[in-house]
Amino acid sequence: MARVRLNVAERREELLRAAVEQIEVRGVSSVRIADVASVLGVSNALVLYHFSTKEKLVAAAFAYAAEADLAHLRKLLARRTTAVRRLRAAVRWYAPTGTAKGWRLWIEGWAASLRDPALREVAGDLDQQWKTELAQVIEEGAAAGEFRCGDPRSAAWRLTALLDGMAVQTTSYAGPLSRTTMLRWTDEALARELGIDLAELTGAPVAGSPADG
Repeated sequence: MARVRLNVAERREELLRAAVEQIEVRGVSSVRIADVASVLGVSNALVLYHFSTKEKLVAAAFAYAAEADLAHLRKLLARRTTAVRRLRAAVRWYAPTGTAKGWRLWIEGWAASLRDPALREVAGDLDQQWKTELAQVIEEGAAAGEFRCGDPRSAAWRLTALLDGMAVQTTSYAGPLSRTTMLRWTDEALARELGIDLAELTGAPVAGSPADG
């Protein structure tokens, strides 16, 4: 059966999706250009035409997956509701629950970044964008008088550090933490950072957020 002819942008996206899948299955260190080519039924040369090295393919695949998550975060934070509700929806979605495929990819990326400067730059930039998005909404809520937070940037760092750490524990070690426990800790951390009572935070429902499905 003949393959559908794709334009350059469509072909790159197809290759990136396949690369993400193969990284999740094989890991950054073991994935090969041939693995990506094989799953799509194309030649190694075609993959190399679009991404001249494995390192560039991996960095682009990581950015592709992470930017999709970042777009979803921005969607949650752009809802027309209070800053508290938006922040709670965002951090509960960000918490490492469920099958956590996205977290496996992030952890692979962090490990590979120790040896790959290009990937380190991509991962670092995306990480900063996550923190900036959260900090902006914290700053907005403080300015509106919803809560008090003198240093939104530091609050965003502490929140993401907690969630990143829980992700490593649950994804790498398959630890005993339940989804309920992780979400409770997430709520407690957010309430501390915003200087509000936990009851006040949890009384702000996040109906429709991915974490509540």
